[in-house]
Amino acid sequence: MAAFQNAADLGYRYIETDVHVTSDGVLVAFHDATLDRVTEYSGRINEMTWVEVAKARVRGLDGTLAPIARFEELMTAFPEMSVTIDPKQDSSVEPLAAALSDLDCLDRVCIGSFSDKRLRWFRERFGADVCLGLGTASILKLRLASWKFPFGSLPGEVAQVPTSTRGVRIVDERFLATAKERGLAVHVWTIDDAAEMGRLLDLGVGAIMTDRPETLRSVFVERGLWY
Repeated sequence: MAAFQNAADLGYRYIETDVHVTSDGVLVAFHDATLDRVTEYSGRINEMTWVEVAKARVRGLDGTLAPIARFEELMTAFPEMSVTIDPKQDSSVEPLAAALSDLDCLDRVCIGSFSDKRLRWFRERFGADVCLGLGTASILKLRLASWKFPFGSLPGEVAQVPTSTRGVRIVDERFLATAKERGLAVHVWTIDDAAEMGRLLDLGVGAIMTDRPETLRSVFVERGLWY
């Protein structure tokens, strides 16, 4: 929760989080499937109860320790914040959908995932009421379409992508132009270097995901883009 509070204190209105579900059905805002990398505990979240997960503390970049946040806690604490959410496993899908309905917050979320199957599930569940990113297969189709290979419509509103993958550049002028033609916003992850942030903004990306919110804010301020 501390990282989200820091983003809010800096003035951000859009954040991104991954979610996992505990063995007793509690949805948590956390990136990894296990606690091992960034906490003093170990174990898979989906094999642990919420009481067990709640004991862990996440070590931030500044060395401070913070508890893992429940998804509901996050959404309630920042009611004005828009959130991109990545359900990292199939087991997270149903609990996330239930939480979105209970919290009545579809108007301020976008679901992103590598999994086209999970994204299709959310479209079937919520129809046009939910914003969706493109899955891996759809991103590939968009990249091929930018090279003039014919493809039909793509099932989403946002392309959330790295600048390149496996040596293949994804984000360039042709990709952005093709996305714009199809009414798709392009969000790029994960960019921590100020010069690269500037380059991508010059190209015309719609949003940048970063682990360095202070750096990104400074880039926006320098360009007169921070309101």
